[in-house]
Amino acid sequence: MHSNRFASRSRQRGLSFIGVIFIGLIAVAAFAIGGQSVPIFLEYQAIKKAAAKASKEGSTVAEIRAGFDRAGVIDNITSVQGKDLEIGKRGDKVVVSFKYSREIALAGPAYLVYRFEGQTN
Repeated sequence: MHSNRFASRSRQRGLSFIGVIFIGLIAVAAFAIGGQSVPIFLEYQAIKKAAAKASKEGSTVAEIRAGFDRAGVIDNITSVQGKDLEIGKRGDKVVVSFKYSREIALAGPAYLVYRFEGQTN
């Protein structure tokens, strides 16, 4: 009985070296993708803000597009330009819509694609 007790204590528990390497690689990949994704989501927020501001300040399609482009220069918006906006009316309100996608290269032919759509109220 005593030898069985000793054998169970000498058995190691925990992660193997390969397990630690595997978990480390997953963590590095998650941080790398997250680090590249943050600017994409910040740009999306800037696009929403610029579209809302342009729709309130402009009264014609050309004014709204020019207003969006001015905000795009200030906020460094590169994914959407004023000419890409869809501008319409709902009742007496101007509605500005946009749609675009951004890619992050992962490895070889693999990409992570974000697709964004939005419109002003």
